[in-house]
Amino acid sequence: MKRHEDREWELSIGPDTVRLFIEKAKTLTAAINEDYADGAEHEVEFDGDRKDTHHHDGLAEEESENLTEVELRELIADLNVDEASDLIALAWIGRGDYEASEWTEAVTAARERTGKRTAKYLLGMPMLADWLEDGLEAIGA
Repeated sequence: MKRHEDREWELSIGPDTVRLFIEKAKTLTAAINEDYADGAEHEVEFDGDRKDTHHHDGLAEEESENLTEVELRELIADLNVDEASDLIALAWIGRGDYEASEWTEAVTAARERTGKRTAKYLLGMPMLADWLEDGLEAIGA
């Protein structure tokens, strides 16, 4: 692998910005609901003829919207074409679709993909955080 100084390309999106995306994606993936103290609220036990007495106040419980996903979508939407292409290319390299040495090809293919609901595409990747981390590591950033 080439050292950082010897690369023939540079990222349009800063590695620290990619790391911010990684953190947000990890938070989404974890799907931690901090409203529950010990998680036992998800377990409902039925006792013979006894009816479930759990009163679900759906709207009240769902009021706290997951702002992390909204923020991540907005961050992705704010990227220019070059930055979005780099982010997609990093995910593809991390996923193994391309090697780090194929950076130019990955970015070219990603550029054709950008603008086509980039946020939805990236957030649809089940291991986005891991793939972005692996992509950064592969290119030495």
